[in-house]
Amino acid sequence: MAKTIKLEPLGKRVLIQPDKIEEVTKGGLVLPPSANEDQKPETGTVVKLGKGKEKGKEITFEVSVGDRVYFKKYSPDEIEVEKDTYLLIDVEDILAIIK
Repeated sequence: MAKTIKLEPLGKRVLIQPDKIEEVTKGGLVLPPSANEDQKPETGTVVKLGKGKEKGKEITFEVSVGDRVYFKKYSPDEIEVEKDTYLLIDVEDILAIIK
C-alpha cells in the first residue's frame, strides 16, 4: 500500500521522492549519502503534482505521478515530511523522463 503524503504542491511545482545515492569504493564498501554531503540526487520519482493553475491559467504537466525523472541538480528544495525526505521542484527544472 502506497504511503499517503500530507502535502500538496502549489502551482507548477512537483513533489519528487529522490533516488538513493550510494557510492561503492574499489574495495566494495558502500558509502551512504551522508558520507559525501556535496553529492545531491539528480533523479527521482514523481509523487504528486501541483494544482495545475498559475495566475488563473491551467497548467498541463508533461510528467505524471510514478514517472522517474532527471532534473537540475541544485534546483529542488529539500523538505522532510513525516521523517521522509522529498524534493519540491518547479516543473520547468525537470529535464527528462527516464524510460
